Amino acid sequence: MASNKNLLTIILIVLLALAFGYIGFSKYSSWNQANQIGSMQYGYNQAILAIAQQAGPGSCQPVPLIVGNETINVIAVECLQQAPAQ
Repeated sequence: MASNKNLLTIILIVLLALAFGYIGFSKYSSWNQANQIGSMQYGYNQAILAIAQQAGPGSCQPVPLIVGNETINVIAVECLQQAPAQ
């Protein structure tokens, strides 16, 4: 009888340890994913800011964006407006 009680206690402790391990791993994975998304969002914002600064109406220079094997030139719309007629 005492042997069964000890065995049951060991099994419950092992199951409790597994449950804590699973919950801890799940929380860590969620935290890690949130950090990666935050880092990607920061990088995205920095890239957009850099493009906006380079192609802004002050410079009026085309900025080439290369994606794979395609290149797109970006320029501010204000730079494309025609000069007023004289």
